[in-house]
Amino acid sequence: MSANNQGTEFDLSWISKVQVNQPAVLRRAEQIQTRRTVKKDWQAAWLLKAVTFIDLTTLAGDDTLSNVQRLCYKAKYPIREDLLKALNMQDKGITTAAVCVYPARVCDAVKALKDAGCDIPVASVATGFPAGQTHLKTRLDEIRLAIEDGAKEIDVVINRSLVLTGQWEGSDFIKTSTGKEAVNATFPVAIVMVRAIRDFFWKTGNKIGFKPAGGIRTAKDSIAWLSLIKEELGDEWLKPELFRIGASALLSDIERQIYHHVTGRYAAYHDLPMA
Repeated sequence: MSANNQGTEFDLSWISKVQVNQPAVLRRAEQIQTRRTVKKDWQAAWLLKAVTFIDLTTLAGDDTLSNVQRLCYKAKYPIREDLLKALNMQDKGITTAAVCVYPARVCDAVKALKDAGCDIPVASVATGFPAGQTHLKTRLDEIRLAIEDGAKEIDVVINRSLVLTGQWEGSDFIKTSTGKEAVNATFPVAIVMVRAIRDFFWKTGNKIGFKPAGGIRTAKDSIAWLSLIKEELGDEWLKPELFRIGASALLSDIERQIYHHVTGRYAAYHDLPMA
């Protein structure tokens, strides 16, 4: 049953017949990662676009009110104002797509964003993140409490035993990983996932979103991910409603690259202190 079309039965027997041509997938992944990237103004445009897909994330065991407030400020002002002015982009309302925090920090994030006068949504990991191995009631309570505290989006950690036994569930988005594993977002896995999204759309007319998360740290990485989505799913998926990048360090490198594009030199630490 599709999450976007509740009540409509859908025959999922075709899933069991899906086969993956691994050598072809690996060749495609290598092609995406090794091609020459765009340069100069085109690169700056792609990087600013990438900012708008970022779920700016802090999921640390030592998260505090102050670092959540800092994160929210950076979500509203992801690129230094003078750099945006130099690109004539200061009035485009460029922000990150969302702020992502633990359920216990949702209230802090909601208040910080409200105080900043912006409507960036707060997303929260829930349901026993990152393993998803807590009792169902506990997982559902965690979702409910996060929503009551103001979360607009929930990153649900599925019980992977259901997938391994073929008990599929509906979803608005699928995500590569929690970001807490030894191996997280990889292009071969992403190719399989986005092509499953494409096949599902062809069969049902329902668009499912995609979120790579974990290990995406460089501006070059972000352009490769945007290229993948554009080429495999099309421009209609290149919007925050259908594509997100889960990251914490990525924004800093994007801002450094924008700084270099504008000034012709690489930023010292004091040039971008909020990064």
